[in-house]
Amino acid sequence: MSTETVTRSVVMFPWLAYGHITPFLGLAKNLVDRGFLIHLCSTLVNLNSIKNNIPQAYSESIRLVELHLPESPHLPPHYQTTNGLPRHLHDALKKVLNMAAPDFAKILKTLNPYLVIHDTMQPWFVKLALSLDIPAVPFFTTSAAVGSYFSHIMNKSAAEFPFPALLLRRYEPEDYLDSPPPSMMLVNSSKEVEAKYIDCMSEVLKCKAPANQERDYETELMDWLGRKSARSTVFVLFGSEYFLSKEDTEEIAYALELSNVNFIWVLRFPKGEEISAREALPPGFLERIGERGRIRPVEGWAAQGKILGHRSTGGFVTHCGWNSIIESLSLGVPIIAMPMQLDQPVNARLMVEIGAAVEVERDDDGKLHRAEMAEAVRGAVGGKVGEKLKRNVKRISEDLKSGGSKEMDAVAEELVKLCAKLEG
Repeated sequence: MSTETVTRSVVMFPWLAYGHITPFLGLAKNLVDRGFLIHLCSTLVNLNSIKNNIPQAYSESIRLVELHLPESPHLPPHYQTTNGLPRHLHDALKKVLNMAAPDFAKILKTLNPYLVIHDTMQPWFVKLALSLDIPAVPFFTTSAAVGSYFSHIMNKSAAEFPFPALLLRRYEPEDYLDSPPPSMMLVNSSKEVEAKYIDCMSEVLKCKAPANQERDYETELMDWLGRKSARSTVFVLFGSEYFLSKEDTEEIAYALELSNVNFIWVLRFPKGEEISAREALPPGFLERIGERGRIRPVEGWAAQGKILGHRSTGGFVTHCGWNSIIESLSLGVPIIAMPMQLDQPVNARLMVEIGAAVEVERDDDGKLHRAEMAEAVRGAVGGKVGEKLKRNVKRISEDLKSGGSKEMDAVAEELVKLCAKLEG
């Protein structure tokens, strides 16, 4: 990392969700490596959860800034994050965050940055930054495929979307993206994976879209995983902020039992609604699977990177959040796609299109079926389907490693140009 004096100060403002903060941290480290000073702004509960994820080498150049949200009888302070937030409180969080605009204005006036990088979940923020003569660049934290799809819908184009493989199904809502088009947008992706969708997104939006990218429990889990044969185990995790219905939980349990494949399944519950794995799962399930599986109710972060990077892991059953996809591709792990909401269905179809995933499809009413899921899990881990997936994902992983640094250099160059225009 450069030891030169940093002069280009940037304020980053991600949406209050781990799945959004994580790519912002990744972008922050990449920009620090290229001479930027980063102020990452969020609520205290989020900052406390991420401060240990900043390497010592970046501690002086990535500075955490607390945003104080107004008090609300509908949102206690420990709920100033989407992690574990019950579904009925999401609107309350958005309202309280919108009310924090004056406090954020004070932060910007105090830091006086050259540039602000903000989340696309906060379109109101653009006017605030521009009112202070600070250029604001949105960072789209999911895939360019999702960006191109929903931008096409938002623009109400009469032409058909040119990539039918990504189309949403009848039970999947088309209400993800609704913000004015910017002159420049950063995208958490790579042309090694999504070249045509990055180009499409740039064309639709008429903008530039440079691309980016507990201890005892862990020990026991990794020891268990180490006793399994190579590529024999699937990791099952549906993100840090999505909670399965009772019906889906039971179908997934029966599917894993039918598959006869080793698995690690991380179960999550909303705060205040935590129950034991035995209560959540079908009667007798834990006894029937025995040593073939590990099921853990987990709050906060799971050891996703360690599990996906282990030699025994041969597949990732995922909701297809973009961060999870990028990590799985980088580590060369095939994907068993089970999209749930928002950007996830389009992400899943993109992975199928590039040969990195098989999708577990629901019926026309949006219901999962255990037999179809069991077949998808078996196919991804073994047999001809699995071998083809492994070859494809290995190639994509190698391409990502070779192309990512050049793309990040291009991102930094565009941001420097933007700062130079302001100075001029």
